[in-house]
Amino acid sequence: MASTLRTWSGRLVARPWLAAFVPINAATAGFGVVLPLLILITLHGSWAEVAVAATLFNSAVILASLAWGHLSDTYPHRRLFLVLNYAGYAGIYVVLSHVGSVYALYGLYTALGAISPAGVSASNLLILEKFGEGERPTAYASFQEMSMIGSVAGLLVGYFWTVSNDTLQSLLYVLAGLAAASAAALWFGISEARRPLTTATVARHPESLFSRLRPHAGLGVPIPFFPHRPRWRPEPLRRLRAWAREELRHELPLIMIASFLFNLSANLFNISYTPYLYAAGLAAAPIFLVNFANNFAQTLVFPTTGGLANRLGADRLVGRATYVRGLGYLAAAGLTFFAFAPGGAFLPNAAIYGLLGGAIAVYTTASSLMLFRGLGRRDPGRLLGVNSALGGVAAVAGAGLSGILAVVGSFRLVFLVSGGVLLASVPLWTAATVAYERRRSADRAREAGGNPAAPATGPAGKPH
Repeated sequence: MASTLRTWSGRLVARPWLAAFVPINAATAGFGVVLPLLILITLHGSWAEVAVAATLFNSAVILASLAWGHLSDTYPHRRLFLVLNYAGYAGIYVVLSHVGSVYALYGLYTALGAISPAGVSASNLLILEKFGEGERPTAYASFQEMSMIGSVAGLLVGYFWTVSNDTLQSLLYVLAGLAAASAAALWFGISEARRPLTTATVARHPESLFSRLRPHAGLGVPIPFFPHRPRWRPEPLRRLRAWAREELRHELPLIMIASFLFNLSANLFNISYTPYLYAAGLAAAPIFLVNFANNFAQTLVFPTTGGLANRLGADRLVGRATYVRGLGYLAAAGLTFFAFAPGGAFLPNAAIYGLLGGAIAVYTTASSLMLFRGLGRRDPGRLLGVNSALGGVAAVAGAGLSGILAVVGSFRLVFLVSGGVLLASVPLWTAATVAYERRRSADRAREAGGNPAAPATGPAGKPH
């Protein structure tokens, strides 16, 4: 996988129709900021109500991911799914511009969560199907570039629209137009692939898998991915114990737990951050700019992460990125001790959120490399399903915990807890590296008929 990452900045647009993904990413990134502001400013809601909306949305995303994965395998109509998804976004955005209560917003936002996984599954499979084996690294590179460019553009649209004192409701019409533009471009710009693939195929292609593991625009975390539908089986506890014994000496459980802590802390922090910025005295326009700093840093840093992983090793890189991001959360907690003049909170928060954006770009690449390395020749569908299920639980738990702390705690406490949870994962990444080296040493010793305790050669973290 590491070798494919070098090609990602080679070409910006692999094929013209990939540019159709720019408007939808602009729409979703802009909406990710509009939604909490709509609750706080337009509907005069509270931080707790923002957290409740996020909890409902994340719950719908998890359940819908199972259904859309099955539908994608049963009905391989990628273009149709994408058009329905993006047109659905446009319709919901328009209706949201007219809501007069938080409860109506809850229902619409939950519906948005129910259709969100459709586009992620369809777009990923569409690229797999439309590009040959040798073209896929460049194709997914282009797809990610379109996503990042769209996200940055959407936040700039939000800034310029709100700085002119136009309402958030009118901005929702603009975002709806962007989503509709992507739907139209895809409907008229591409055709269905001749040889449809299944969601399980994603687990066997590193570029495709890496795309699924990246945070989705407007969410901040990946949409859950289930290559195989979970099925109820008898004696679940016995099977769980057997799986735990099988994985005891493997690094994957450590990677999954560390990823769970990352997603938990990210959801807890991100859901509370916009309400904090608003409480700190920032208006809608500078809040868009703070989010722009985060996305712009990701756009700058992400193309370099493959080369960094090759030179420094994914293991070393993931630990550093996690440590930096954890310190960023604690720095945000430090800002809560200051009473800023109107607008004074902008620069320090833009700097901190920009740092967090750069760190998540590095973290995502490094952690994905470690996860893919750990999968090896094992059953990737089952293991990725477990990992996604943990990510979904973390998303809902983070949103729920944010709601609880909104009632009984403070922004400072949320940021401190987020930093503490994330920093607790650093030793787990170190332990995963040790487990990988121990397992590799044992495998080599068995192959050579030598001592299983013999040390492995080569620097830790180099992809194999």
